[in-house]
Amino acid sequence: MRQEIKKYIQESLQEIIQKENLGKFSALEFQVFYPPQEKFGDLTTNVALILASKLPLSSLDLAQKIKNELEVKIKSEKIKKIEIVKPGYINFFYTQKYWQEKVTIINKQGEKFGDSKINYDKFINNEFISANPTGPLHLGNGRGGYWGDVLSNVWKTTGAQVVNEYYINDAGEQILKLGHSVLKDKEAVYQGGYIDKLNKKIPSNIKNDYQKIGKWAAQEILKKEIKPVIKDKMNINIDSWISEKNEIIKNGWREKALQILREKKLTYQQDGAEWFQSSQFGDEKDRVLIKKDGSKTYFASDCGYVFYKINQGYNYLVEIWGADHHGYIQRFQAVAKALGFQGKIKFIITQLVRLIENGEEVKMSKRKGNVIYIEDLINKVGSDVVRFFFLMRSVNTHLDFDLKLAQEKSNQNPVYYIQYVLARSHSISEKIKKINLEKDELDLSLLQHDKEIALIKQIYRLPEVLKEISENLEVHRLTHYAISLADYFHSFYEVCKIIDEKNIPLTQARYELVLATENVLKKTLKILGIKRIKKM
Repeated sequence: MRQEIKKYIQESLQEIIQKENLGKFSALEFQVFYPPQEKFGDLTTNVALILASKLPLSSLDLAQKIKNELEVKIKSEKIKKIEIVKPGYINFFYTQKYWQEKVTIINKQGEKFGDSKINYDKFINNEFISANPTGPLHLGNGRGGYWGDVLSNVWKTTGAQVVNEYYINDAGEQILKLGHSVLKDKEAVYQGGYIDKLNKKIPSNIKNDYQKIGKWAAQEILKKEIKPVIKDKMNINIDSWISEKNEIIKNGWREKALQILREKKLTYQQDGAEWFQSSQFGDEKDRVLIKKDGSKTYFASDCGYVFYKINQGYNYLVEIWGADHHGYIQRFQAVAKALGFQGKIKFIITQLVRLIENGEEVKMSKRKGNVIYIEDLINKVGSDVVRFFFLMRSVNTHLDFDLKLAQEKSNQNPVYYIQYVLARSHSISEKIKKINLEKDELDLSLLQHDKEIALIKQIYRLPEVLKEISENLEVHRLTHYAISLADYFHSFYEVCKIIDEKNIPLTQARYELVLATENVLKKTLKILGIKRIKKM
């Protein structure tokens, strides 16, 4: 693996630093990393630049000195050359043989290529979507849903144990507002076609009780508008549905959490209310747990929910929330610290999504109101396209969804462009069946063209990409990788003739590269949750 060479170079550099009496700098955090452009090699290091800031030598002189030592120390058929570029980077280039051998490794592992155990010690609670059961899922819910789903897939691929969780806020004032809305009285808040349908189906035994109607309507929405859309339309599996009303309140988690805070003397009475000293744990102010009238706040339930998670044994909590929940981060962190959580908590805030067609924002929902539902969009352009387009941009930025592009059946549409690789691969395999290829005569040393080597480098990057995503949680990097992989394959396909009956050895070698590309792309699409096709 490239990581092994990287580690080898890092250790060699440390030894050279010590040998040249630069031991006091041995702890410097110089980097050995993958360069942004192929012309800079397969690995590069800034060690000379770091040392030059501490020594009376130029970075180029130091780079040359280190290069000379490395060329003596590193005697490997894996590294072809070492070169220096201004202002002092040292670049490493691997041999063709190193890359050629990777094709066999990938095909031997098949779609298991990329699997690892680097996150074996993580037990992760990944909470996402968690929309209030007061209406169908909108585009913002969809964005967080897809992001969370793929993030879980990446973690599972890298060895972690992950639970996808949806927290159902079914005990707050929004449920009462839902009841008024379904009744369509003067306190109605929510509107839309789904409200009209619920209004016509109100059970006779709760006809005028807005509280009971709210609870009934929330269950109906969850059962018919949320769960089936997540499972059947978005193709997301939720492992754990946690009800605020049933699991957190009725099962006593809220009260247990409040009691622990009291025992730790982290609550106090003021103005007839009970407060949590969240400001002691980094929150901007203290928070009310129990109001003057004796009712418990939504934050009190949050305390119970956090305590519930802690007691499930998770050592990593992930919260994927919409932009309107950014202000809840500090209080969530505060109560987790107060209740003794020792693991990591990561917050991912998703920004808004707009539908754009011909430069104009689209209002495509046929239901009343200004909300566009994720189900409507999926029905219009397809689940794979919606998923991929939602994953192409960092959730930290607003997303303009190009509706016209999403419906195109051309290489301009990235989903079509990527799937075309598999269609071409399938077509090649069908043609290969008519040719007598001897597997035991496979000679991968014939893969020498620049386009072939470049493609091998790209397909072999998948484990690194997955490792990086599992650390930085930047899921959009996987869609970028898929597009880039398609770029390299199409470029190879256009230049390198794959099937040549006059040159069977080269045909065999190039077909192995096609299969390796197919295996890696299938694995990538599986993690992304995109269907794999054979024909277009």
